Amino acid sequence: MDYNGDLVIKYFRSMADFHVQPESVHAEESGVARFQCQIHGLPEPVISWEKDSRPVDTSNERLDQNTTWASCTLSCPQAFSRSQECVRRTVEGSASSVYKEPVIVVGPENLTLTVHQTAILECVATGYPRPIVSWSRLDGRPIGVEGIQVLGTGNLMISDVGVEHSGVYVCAANKPGTRVRRTAQGRLVVQAPAEFVQPPQSIARPVGTTAIFTCQARGEPEPQLTWLKNGQILEPGGHVKLRNNNSTLTIYGISQNDEAIYQCIAENSAGSTQASARLTVLWADGLPGVPIHVEAEALSPTTIQVSWREPDKNTQDIIGYVLHIRRTSDPAEMEYEEAVSKVTLQQIIRDLEPSTNYTFYVKAYTSHGASKPSDSVTESTHGEVPAPPSLYTKVVNGSVVQATWESSSKMGQPQGFRLYYRRAHTPLFTGPIAFPRNVTQYNITHLDSSLVYEIKLIAHNQHGDGNATIRFVSLREAVAKSGQNIHHGHHNRHSHRHYLHHLLRAFPRLQLPWQVRTSTTCTFMRQLMVPVK
Repeated sequence: MDYNGDLVIKYFRSMADFHVQPESVHAEESGVARFQCQIHGLPEPVISWEKDSRPVDTSNERLDQNTTWASCTLSCPQAFSRSQECVRRTVEGSASSVYKEPVIVVGPENLTLTVHQTAILECVATGYPRPIVSWSRLDGRPIGVEGIQVLGTGNLMISDVGVEHSGVYVCAANKPGTRVRRTAQGRLVVQAPAEFVQPPQSIARPVGTTAIFTCQARGEPEPQLTWLKNGQILEPGGHVKLRNNNSTLTIYGISQNDEAIYQCIAENSAGSTQASARLTVLWADGLPGVPIHVEAEALSPTTIQVSWREPDKNTQDIIGYVLHIRRTSDPAEMEYEEAVSKVTLQQIIRDLEPSTNYTFYVKAYTSHGASKPSDSVTESTHGEVPAPPSLYTKVVNGSVVQATWESSSKMGQPQGFRLYYRRAHTPLFTGPIAFPRNVTQYNITHLDSSLVYEIKLIAHNQHGDGNATIRFVSLREAVAKSGQNIHHGHHNRHSHRHYLHHLLRAFPRLQLPWQVRTSTTCTFMRQLMVPVK
């Protein structure tokens, strides 16, 4: 077929100028010639192609409508009557049958589309023999078959695109029968307009209570949510809070001023949508008065007791109270509530954090609604003393014991340590020997090698002393070990029995974790741990 001739593009003067016009090309026989034509308008122009004033047969497998070599005609409503032509002439091709490496003349471009549109990814390749064009995804996922079509010599068309079609597509041009190939790639981004998964719902709430609206939307890219109150931008602050990326609107202690229509607008680059909901504030005469004389008292590092008195008016219909609790440093939306009987007028709040400020207020409730909130009161929990430290002892020689300790990660952190020691059968301790928190070792010297010693360690901080950790250690053991190098057998066993007898005399009520297995073997624990106050 003869494809030499003039290219003619027609468009209406009242439309915008062409963004891209076809240009003359020089193509080899069996090669590819590519012409581009692009224009925008409203309504969207319809593009068609002609060769020498005759429509091009786009069913010809050698022609691809996205890269055809003819002329295009743009049509629009009958209101436009004048037209203009732009002409480009093709140059007669020249024959060639010399082997040429595959070359991708035009590769896929990056495209951004909206769901349900059609994507055409170009891949125009030349070479001799004619290369084979194939497509794949860079992430290895299959392209699929539904709605997928390869046009002409290699363009990929995806009809009715969805978000799942987003990705990087790779066009490969292979020399037939070989591994020689060239590749090009382009990214397809499919956007989806914002749509609601859960629009806000109209609600009615008694005055003084909390109203919550939820608005959830999806889309690609992720929609941004904005709230309006009676058509005006809603600015959070005070008793109005937005959280969870604006998907939750919370209004605390609602009043008549909060009654309005609230709109949630979900918007992204592909589109926007909005939904409305009404807040109706229920107001009834005879609502209870405000609870008075609210007081808080710390009972321990983890508990605070809050008490109050009945309101001055409208108390006869009160059905109960609600105590509002939050850590003072937390935002208002982090508060939680505990219901209290109408006759109790106090509540102990448990499981709090030590050395932490908490803020409380109270509301009275009837079947018609809640009172206004009481005055807030703030109280701090007590601090914690340190937990008993871990204490280890080591007999260095007949007169020296090394004490090593580690602080516990539980309860309060220590500011320092105090060490005491004494002969096991005497009433008075030597000490205290004070250490800062960064010192964890001390050698006790000038001890009597024939005695058992009691060693006590206490961790302390600004809240007081923690429980003590106690160890019992005998220096006789060090002497006995050194004697084992000279005396064995009966003498060694006799030393152990003598040591056992000595401890039983010194501590007749002490439960010692050892057993005499045979007449010749004594197994015992060298150190005893007895936690005391």
